[in-house]
Amino acid sequence: MTETSTGPAPSVTVLGTGIMGAAMARNLARAGLPVTAWNRSREKAEPLAADGVRIADTPADAVRTADVVLTMLRDGPAALEAMRAAAPALRPGTVWAQSGTVGLEGAGSLAAFAREHGLTLVDAPVLGSKQPAEEGKLTVLACGPKEAREVLEPVFAAVGSRTTWLGDDAASGTATRLKLVINSWVLAVTHGTAEALALAEGLGVDPAGFLDAVAGGPLDMGYLRAKAGLILSGDLTPSFTTATAEKDARLIVAAGEQAGVRMDVAAAGAERFRRAAEQGHAQEDMAASYYASFDAV
Repeated sequence: MTETSTGPAPSVTVLGTGIMGAAMARNLARAGLPVTAWNRSREKAEPLAADGVRIADTPADAVRTADVVLTMLRDGPAALEAMRAAAPALRPGTVWAQSGTVGLEGAGSLAAFAREHGLTLVDAPVLGSKQPAEEGKLTVLACGPKEAREVLEPVFAAVGSRTTWLGDDAASGTATRLKLVINSWVLAVTHGTAEALALAEGLGVDPAGFLDAVAGGPLDMGYLRAKAGLILSGDLTPSFTTATAEKDARLIVAAGEQAGVRMDVAAAGAERFRRAAEQGHAQEDMAASYYASFDAV
């Protein structure tokens, strides 16, 4: 490890520099940690060089000197593929913070890989989207061995404003399970907002009247305001894409099935996201669920 004014600074590799991963890598570098980044599409990672991040051509090159590997990839198979490619250069004992939303099956596969390669796995999905990621204000839901916590402290402090430790056994999937529960609520609120505004449109109701009627009461909430603002402005610059939201919805449904719980709203929501994606909104904000209420033009 290199040294900073506050002590040892772990060398961190970020695999995956999409909306979230890029922001996390940038904040890690700004916090004074040595950072290397890799992305399947190198052009998405290259702007990070301006922040002092080393850009690697391959996962193996990226992890060669890493004390901590942080994965922020689309799903479990993508994370596993990247780590398999990195395997020849991984050192036993390397701390692996798996921060993507990968579902129960994905979490199990990644835990098996960590055991096979002698890695210290921490299940560490994050709460928040683009703006909190850029501001370093994510919430980290972490589950992993106590010996990894000191190494990860400056990493999690750089990317988030709060870390909640949920146990010592990353393979239990405790943090991933909580993340799926939270995301089920986030997606339900997104669809609720989208459908209410779509119904207002269909019935000729001024959406401002709806928002004014619930203002300040128990039916009001910040997330309603945020998603309604995107829909009404027509600016669907993504903080969380429709395609990713569909993926998460299907992971939630699968987790429910495994637990014997019917997730009817999540299943219907996944279909709304699918329809919106087919209409051309896959890479727009998931508030594009609104358009799934109408026939494609």
